[in-house]
Amino acid sequence: MHDARALIDMGAEAVRRLARRGYSLDLSRLEDLQSRRNQGIRSADELRAESKRVASEVQQTAKQGGDISALKERARELKDQIRDIDTEQEQVQDELRDLLLTIPNLPDDAAPDGDSEEFAVEVRRVGTPPVFSFEPKDHVDLGEATGILDFARATKLSGPRFAVSRGAGAALERALAALFLDLHTRRHGYVEHSVPYLVTRKTMTGTGQLPKFEEDLFKTGVADRELFLIPTAEVPLTNLYADEIIPPAELPLALTAHTPCFRSEAGSYGRDTRGLIRQHQFAKVEIVRIVDPETADAELETMVGHAEACLKELGLAYRVVRLAAGDTGFSAQLTYDIEVWIPSQNTYREISSVSNFGTFQARRANIRTRGEHGKPKLVATLNGSGLPIGRTLAALLEQCQQPDGSLTLPESLAPYLGFRHITPNGTPQP
Repeated sequence: MHDARALIDMGAEAVRRLARRGYSLDLSRLEDLQSRRNQGIRSADELRAESKRVASEVQQTAKQGGDISALKERARELKDQIRDIDTEQEQVQDELRDLLLTIPNLPDDAAPDGDSEEFAVEVRRVGTPPVFSFEPKDHVDLGEATGILDFARATKLSGPRFAVSRGAGAALERALAALFLDLHTRRHGYVEHSVPYLVTRKTMTGTGQLPKFEEDLFKTGVADRELFLIPTAEVPLTNLYADEIIPPAELPLALTAHTPCFRSEAGSYGRDTRGLIRQHQFAKVEIVRIVDPETADAELETMVGHAEACLKELGLAYRVVRLAAGDTGFSAQLTYDIEVWIPSQNTYREISSVSNFGTFQARRANIRTRGEHGKPKLVATLNGSGLPIGRTLAALLEQCQQPDGSLTLPESLAPYLGFRHITPNGTPQP
């Protein structure tokens, strides 16, 4: 969420930067609402000051035995005027807030121009995509042939875009989550959290999922209580500090959690309907950092490295790209995507997005620290996937497949699994 005054002061620069992401800022409407809001505040303050003076005159005149009927009538008029202005002011304030909540973050000038993944700029490639002497199978065929994935029964239970893992497949998912959490907590300094999977509308608004992305969210409720299922642990982790002032000595905060994630994927039907790439429910290890805004750029690079470390531990080939301004998420200033090699598709596919949100989320959620002379100031927030379990499993199965349909897994998973091989019939072996 933006400071209206800051956007107005930026003027044409704000319009230019938002246009890079395909958003047309109605600056005149913003200026009108801000002006009406400020005028309403001034008018209400003047009327309250006059009301206070009239009330004092009523008391003094009554003590002196004078006629107070005219003063009382004026007091009633002022009360009605204040009520009317407060009602109008509330409407203007709501309209201004609603507008500000729909304006996306200003993209960083480091983000290239463009509005799709085609305009992303490749930063680096790590590892060599495996070359097979046979036609590689996709993860769906591998998972179903070995019996470690069952999409048909998942569809029977819940409809399309769900999956059931079993046996070595379920163990592999658990092992991946444990490996990622150990990396982030023991090597990267994150504090693990267990958080609610159902959150309030205010919490969803704080990180920018609402109001814009309501159609992408699953929600539920009992009686008059409305709750949303989290689309990512970013939502509860960041909002842990909503409406708080964090002591500067505690920054940066580094938080992680392994949670299920729920997304309706509205508007994406027909894309990635097969397999684990785009599910309504999936598990993910999320990493979040809350920092001083002055260090946010450096912290973003640090977080990208933390997400990359997960893929390096697994020996998976991947690349890092910087997203174009028009392809950057609503709340983000700058985003790096990490894309893992998917042999069956002969291409890299996104497995992690790591973003710097600047003070955008902090303003919405009212998360602050103290700056010079102890004055409160907004923090900066960052988050990234570190990593999603389903997409990692898909890449792992495909990059680790053998000619006979068996799987040879990375050594880094052996301590968590107790085995490194899965036979063509799904039997774990040392």
